Amino acid sequence: MKKKWLKIIGVFAAGFGVFMAFGWSFFEMIVRCRKREKKEKKRKWFSFPYTRVNHPRYKFEEEYESGKTWCRNQNMQDCYMKSTDGLLLHAYYLPAKSPKRFVLLSHGYKGSGFGDFAYTAEFLHENGCNLLFIDQRCCGKSEGEYITFGAKEQYDVRDWAEYISKRNKRKLPIYLYGESMGAAAVLMSLRRHLPREVKGVISDCAFCSMKEQLRNMAKDWFHLKWIELLLFRVDLFCRFFGGFRMKEADTTRALQINWRPVLFFHGKKDTYVNPKNSEYNYSVCQAPKELILVPEARHLCSAYEEKEMYRRKLMEFFDKYDGGR
Repeated sequence: MKKKWLKIIGVFAAGFGVFMAFGWSFFEMIVRCRKREKKEKKRKWFSFPYTRVNHPRYKFEEEYESGKTWCRNQNMQDCYMKSTDGLLLHAYYLPAKSPKRFVLLSHGYKGSGFGDFAYTAEFLHENGCNLLFIDQRCCGKSEGEYITFGAKEQYDVRDWAEYISKRNKRKLPIYLYGESMGAAAVLMSLRRHLPREVKGVISDCAFCSMKEQLRNMAKDWFHLKWIELLLFRVDLFCRFFGGFRMKEADTTRALQINWRPVLFFHGKKDTYVNPKNSEYNYSVCQAPKELILVPEARHLCSAYEEKEMYRRKLMEFFDKYDGGR
């Protein structure tokens, strides 16, 4: 009888192990972020059509690389601060000659400011914007092991905004400008106590929640079934290893109580972050808002597809709210 029970327990334990192992693989691939030298062999995991065709390089390589080169050639200052959970975070600061405002640039998932904002940074700088290119946790020179899809990055954005505010002697307006996951993070930060100089937010291709984004990835990228069970397992690993819950990475509550103006951009052909995410964020936002859907643009490609319109909208947004409350 004892052997029978041991066998049952063994089978159950093995089955539970297999059940959890698949969730761990997904967590390791999506949430955990290793240093570049340790993940060279992992790149093929992310060589999906979704990532290739949604990257600006796919159609606008010359403009993309030119923008990155411009960023690298600037004499930027290194900035550092400690996150609320003790990580050393890094950013690059580029002052303008005759500054009219500060713009905090929050890049996307496993990205960089010099990449995500490569095409727009020079334009912003030439139009009186002091630029702070933040390295999200786990990226660039910032410490970290887990990407939290905005759950913790929203606090990092808030703290960087405070960092700017303390050095903003002229009390110039501050704008939070995010792309992809970085856009979701700046939207989530609207729930936190931001400096009063923060006059508005620019959100390009943000998702509305970590859970919804992972659900879409599991379904569309990997064609997985039993997605809710998978998300349950990933959430457990996020809690026990990453120190956060997926429900903490959600824009809804922040936008419902937000009073700062928001300018939303999204490409209608984006298959990396579904445009419905920005439509949802726009619908729940209670502040002054504008949503611009670019018909032919994929992920983060609106600034390339509709260059003049995109830049005009940015300047109109700044001109309208630079003197706001």
